[in-house]
Amino acid sequence: MLTVNRRDPKPIWQQLLDQAIANITNGHWRPGEQLIPSRELAQQLGVSRSTVQLVYEELRARGYIDTSRRGGTRVTSCWTIDAPSPPQRLECPVIPSIPVLRTSIGRLEQWFKGEEAGEAAIDFSPHEPYVDDTFQKLWRQAFLQASSGMHPCDWAYGNAYGYQPLREQIQRHLSHERGIHVRLDQILLTSGAQHGIDLIAQALLVEGDTVAIEDPGYPAAGLAMNYRRLRVLPVPVDDQGLVVGRMPPGTKLAFVTPSHQCAAGVVMAEPRRQQLLRWATSNRSWIVEDDYDSEFRYHGEPLPTLFSQAPNHTIYVMSFSKMIAPALRLAALVGSAEAIAQLASVQMLSNRHLPIMESVTLARFMEQGHFLRHMRRVRILYRRRYETIIKSIHACGLSARLTITGIQTGAHILLEAEPSFDERQVTAELLRRGVRVYPLSPYCMACDRRGLVLGFAKVDERLIEEGIRILADVCMRT
Repeated sequence: MLTVNRRDPKPIWQQLLDQAIANITNGHWRPGEQLIPSRELAQQLGVSRSTVQLVYEELRARGYIDTSRRGGTRVTSCWTIDAPSPPQRLECPVIPSIPVLRTSIGRLEQWFKGEEAGEAAIDFSPHEPYVDDTFQKLWRQAFLQASSGMHPCDWAYGNAYGYQPLREQIQRHLSHERGIHVRLDQILLTSGAQHGIDLIAQALLVEGDTVAIEDPGYPAAGLAMNYRRLRVLPVPVDDQGLVVGRMPPGTKLAFVTPSHQCAAGVVMAEPRRQQLLRWATSNRSWIVEDDYDSEFRYHGEPLPTLFSQAPNHTIYVMSFSKMIAPALRLAALVGSAEAIAQLASVQMLSNRHLPIMESVTLARFMEQGHFLRHMRRVRILYRRRYETIIKSIHACGLSARLTITGIQTGAHILLEAEPSFDERQVTAELLRRGVRVYPLSPYCMACDRRGLVLGFAKVDERLIEEGIRILADVCMRT
């Protein structure tokens, strides 16, 4: 029998529906059993007939009951009642063990956050750029303008290549600022550089292909490609960049950061660039050129790209994570029309296209000139902080213990040490004193180079001086 509780905040129809379902599932109402007509049941319960009809309609929609002109309303005959069984713990499906995934995430977190947990008053993070209130104000304005100007058709499924007005802005920027002249069908938007690298691994390589990674270098690239079952091998880096002569035989792709080497900070010398380009063309191999922070060069123009010299063999990666903010999750891959079409096909299959609002806002941000002005403003700030950190290192005598490598580009430097340098002890002691630094070893695959990678984008000049003073004190005592 169904009952109505007038004090229950749950709607009456919901009360009756829950009771009816319980009666059917626990066997009180047997399969084929006829239900009381809606009019009669409504009178018994003291509710409107429409309430009972709503309950019956919902039961029918869920497959609990059937209605026919001759048979009336009955419990579905195919409904089976399982014999009661003692309660038991329900086990979820087995989640497969993927050792390479766990190992990769561990290495990625070690590189990104450091081995030691805890907050630091001074954080020399090399991973994040400078973001301030001025940027947020301009971005908010661009967002409001972009959202108010959108049309209903903008909310439909988009192009796998990405939002066309944003690709047009990137096309214009690359032409003016980097000397890269391409058509729109040579530009693909991705959700950050990491997503782009994953697309490259899926679209341009096959399982078991050999990939060469700088050592030390960008760890996330090698980890992503290793997860895609590629054979990732390290190639050493010296003061002229990637040692092309050490490239493994049969390598199908080389991942490089030639304008400002990730970790070491050196520029790939022109002879090495030409050697790398000859290697790619003669072996019909790919070069992935990650140009993550080359536009933050403090003296002179940004260096020429490899892509401009070998566009059919190079995939150029332009990420807004370092130029604006990682939270945007926006990057662009630039390559031959054929290669980009293949990458776009994989994107269509796996991700279809990127979210619209970030793309629309960034397009407006670039169109109004805010992007270039932001870059110029941040470049000045980085140059000032770079000069402060270099001056502080020399002033406290730290340069006698550690060697500064790299050029006046980007937002990090490397203080390289002897292989016996105890990075773990130094970083742990510094963290206890409120300073976080990032050891070089997580950037390495096979080499035994040691040192500290210091980012200065988010540390003001006063804190840079204080942090380097504490670093020098710890290193001198260790």
